[in-house]
Amino acid sequence: MHIHILGICGTFMGGIAALAKQAGHRVTGCDANVYPPMSTQLEAQGIELIEGFGTGQLDLKPDMFVIGNVVTRGNPLMEEILNRNLPYVSGPQWLAQTILHDKWVLGVAGTHGKTTTSAMLAWILEYAGLNPSFLIGGVPQNFGISARLTDSPFFVLEADEYDTAFFDKRSKFVHYHPRTAILNNLEFDHADIFADLAAIETQFHHLVRTVPGNGLLVSNGREAALDRVLQRGCWTPVERFGTKGGWQIDADNRVTLNGETQGTLAWELLGEHNRMNALAALAAARHAGVPVAQGLAALGEFRNVKRRMEVRGVVNGITVYDDFAHHPTAIDTTVGGLRHKVGNARILAVLEPRSNTMKLGVMKDALPGSLKDADLVFCYAGNLGWDARGSLAPLGSKASVEDDLAALIAQIAAAAQPGDHVLVMSNGGFGGIHEKLLKQL
Repeated sequence: MHIHILGICGTFMGGIAALAKQAGHRVTGCDANVYPPMSTQLEAQGIELIEGFGTGQLDLKPDMFVIGNVVTRGNPLMEEILNRNLPYVSGPQWLAQTILHDKWVLGVAGTHGKTTTSAMLAWILEYAGLNPSFLIGGVPQNFGISARLTDSPFFVLEADEYDTAFFDKRSKFVHYHPRTAILNNLEFDHADIFADLAAIETQFHHLVRTVPGNGLLVSNGREAALDRVLQRGCWTPVERFGTKGGWQIDADNRVTLNGETQGTLAWELLGEHNRMNALAALAAARHAGVPVAQGLAALGEFRNVKRRMEVRGVVNGITVYDDFAHHPTAIDTTVGGLRHKVGNARILAVLEPRSNTMKLGVMKDALPGSLKDADLVFCYAGNLGWDARGSLAPLGSKASVEDDLAALIAQIAAAAQPGDHVLVMSNGGFGGIHEKLLKQL
């Protein structure tokens, strides 16, 4: 079958493309604003990319158009697909019907940590010799690719609560029917499609309704929102983590289950959020048959996902990191984790409020608090619809806001000193800031 993917360079749709190619389909696709790592990953797999959404792509005459949720009504190619009554389907539905229908799906849901936890879980299964398939919203460095299809019954999947497509406003994860489901955490996000936290809780309960009675829900015991979700009705055994009576990890990284010691986690990752991610991954892997001791050994060799505190370069003693953090909670934990690592060394936090939620300004008042552990803060305010300078005013003179990227880079380079740690946070390409900054340094 020949499928043509609209919006192919998003992390999810790029993963769909890789899986389809590995399954033997002919795959082509189109997108705008193409940037690595997805573009390079797709090209390496021999997938033809077309820039833009021109109607001339109909001449490819694919058997099916697979539509990413970046595509809206008014998109010229989509409009012509509708006008000609050509076959189309959403990415999640195609995945569910074509790939997942005979798999043991291990789905990882949550506001934060989905990608990292999915990568941990896939690596534990790989280490245990279970050869899992996976689709992850980033590139796990243990694998070097975001999606893989094998003949294993196990499929690890990042289960996103964002909507499916312009014609299907349910969360993506309702399509996946996981047998093992991690509920990592739940906060308000995606203000462009959800009115409030209660609306997201409803979608999470739709996910809970799809998990079978012989499955397992692994839920963060510290999250009141997840407790509310489960109180609406639950038909599946639940294991909680981060709380008494479930999975816990202490300050020395000793892991216990129901008060019984399971072993010690020895690894390089930073932060309490990653310790919680590890507990969730261990619990889910145990459900798939991996002993906890083997899971802990695997995590000792885990290499994090690209764009998660990834060192992009060191120049004149100045270290530049790239991180995907874009929600105030994630920014807080990321900066806090780096602070724990570097001690009293200076942290220069560089932020692009790029996500739909951040662009709307819904979280703007939480930004100053999330950056409290940084010594200097640099914010790119290009194309924002709210006053970043006013929002960051509580940080006083340690915050700088620029509408011009080149001017922002010049400011950072002028401020940076040997021994500093420059933490760049964005969920997009950020105009290639890492390479430009390293060059200027």
